[in-house]
Amino acid sequence: MVLPVPETSHPPDVPVDRDVTRPAPPVRPLGLARIWRLIGDPAPGRMGYALRMAAGCTTTVLVGEIWQVPDLGVPALVTMALWQKDRVTNALAGVAVNIVVVLLLLLIYGLIQLTLDHPMELVIVIAILSFGFFFLGSASKLKPVAYLFGLITVFGLVVIDQVPVGEVITRAILYTDLFLAVPGAVMIVLGLLICPSPRRLLTDDIAARLRMACRLLRGADDRTREQATDMLRTGTTDMMKSAKMASLEKIWAARDLACLRQSASSSVAVLALADEAGRTGIPAEDAAHLLETLEKMAAIFTDGDYPAAIERPAVSPASPAASALADMLPDFATPPPEGAAPGLKEKKSGFFADDAFSNPEHVRFAVKGTAGVMLSYLAFMVLDWPGIHTCIITCFIVALPTMGEMVSKLTLRISGALVGGAIGIGSIIFVMPHLDGITGFLVLIFAVSLLAAWVKTGDERIAYAGFQIGLAFYLSDLKGFGPTSDMETARDRIIGIMLGNFITYAMFTSFWPTSARDRIGEGLRKLAETLQRQSQALTPQARAEAIASTQSTLLESERTLEYVMAEPINTRVDLPRLQETKQALDDAGRLSEDLLVNPDRTDLTDHTARLARLAG
Repeated sequence: MVLPVPETSHPPDVPVDRDVTRPAPPVRPLGLARIWRLIGDPAPGRMGYALRMAAGCTTTVLVGEIWQVPDLGVPALVTMALWQKDRVTNALAGVAVNIVVVLLLLLIYGLIQLTLDHPMELVIVIAILSFGFFFLGSASKLKPVAYLFGLITVFGLVVIDQVPVGEVITRAILYTDLFLAVPGAVMIVLGLLICPSPRRLLTDDIAARLRMACRLLRGADDRTREQATDMLRTGTTDMMKSAKMASLEKIWAARDLACLRQSASSSVAVLALADEAGRTGIPAEDAAHLLETLEKMAAIFTDGDYPAAIERPAVSPASPAASALADMLPDFATPPPEGAAPGLKEKKSGFFADDAFSNPEHVRFAVKGTAGVMLSYLAFMVLDWPGIHTCIITCFIVALPTMGEMVSKLTLRISGALVGGAIGIGSIIFVMPHLDGITGFLVLIFAVSLLAAWVKTGDERIAYAGFQIGLAFYLSDLKGFGPTSDMETARDRIIGIMLGNFITYAMFTSFWPTSARDRIGEGLRKLAETLQRQSQALTPQARAEAIASTQSTLLESERTLEYVMAEPINTRVDLPRLQETKQALDDAGRLSEDLLVNPDRTDLTDHTARLARLAG
């Protein structure tokens, strides 16, 4: 399809801002205002994803009620944790869960034979299992699934220890099977019915970036620029995953998927150029030509297709940013020719990380996680308070590798648990007494699941809060079958969640505390390398792939810096250096955009040398 070049449409001039070296804002942890904006951010596709996740959790509860699965909160949590955006990934996750459940059943069956009526052996087994799953979560590709498997296995052993001896093995096999088999079956069956194709997700994501580029060209406020930066920093990671899943469906032509992969990279480059044009300013007539073309392209991708041919918009050569953006469009969906030099390819890795058995941090992480689980188990047993067994579950859910991640997300965890717990207790008091049947109960489950899913499907920096909302609510209100009026259970389980949060935080910040500051250097060195490669890209396709890689690397460094600033004040020993690092990252973000306009920047070496110096 040939897109005509517009001749009319004259939006207002874009404000000129040529000061690309303005001071960076102060370095500070993620604030409440920013968190609130992330919670309310109507990102493209977020509502649909949340609705489908809530439907999956509600269906799991319905099936569990029919089969009378005890502690139904656990299967509901597994569904929320594993639910994916597209039908292929959902089905694969569901199949994997149903395969793994067989292995877990065999494991638990053997462990029951070993530990039955032997409390000391049970303690030893729980410790060994916890260490193993935490180690896999830190040093292998199983993260974060390893934590879920650990949660299910350890929780199953703890609960089994509380039931009558004569029914132990039967209940172990049945309940552990249902804890994972029900979510797995729901993800396969319901996911195939209500989740979109990964190809459709891919085209929607490309369209969203094109429309964001249009907003920037029209002149954007600070909020829009913030949203555009967040979208830009994600690079093509999610889009390339969608393309890979689409290839597994075997119903799409390989050529079409290759064109969509190239379109994904090109959409990031177009968004970066639109941001550059918005900062430096372009003539109104050039903006009009670009806007008309980009809007038509976005409409085509929204329909699930891609443009077969795009004419270069007529823009003034006097505007470098507009010219670079116009030059990018003719090859927007054209993949590199066969036999062309390969782009930036990530090195394939094995199941374990390269330093899995040489880096002591993995073992230390497993030891701290295991200590948290065992302290929770000790409190659970010594207090003889069965209702707080959620403290053990919480230890698997909230463990994170660095102090910065622990501290920055502690508020989200506690806030989510309090919100979910308050909703759970409030529903027991004000809603449950008025529910006469399963329909009203499921409506309540869906409504609260939707709230939790909305938060969980947002930015990674708030997703924990959404999961904690679901955790507290499910474990409070899903004790038996149907609506509950047991306030004591809700109270105990919320106390268990808060106790697990406290124990995990204490363990990870008191013993072998790992600072996020130790990871800054690696990120800065990687960023310097990606900038160098970007400057050496010769074709439009290579430049698009390179800018996507640079933006993803930049995101990693910015997140690490946020985590550093969230750590206790005594770990921030060099605030001026951190401030300089923040400035260098901001400059690198603007430089990566400008390299699309002027790849021969003479000061590139100075920028990369600065990053190398800060890396140490």
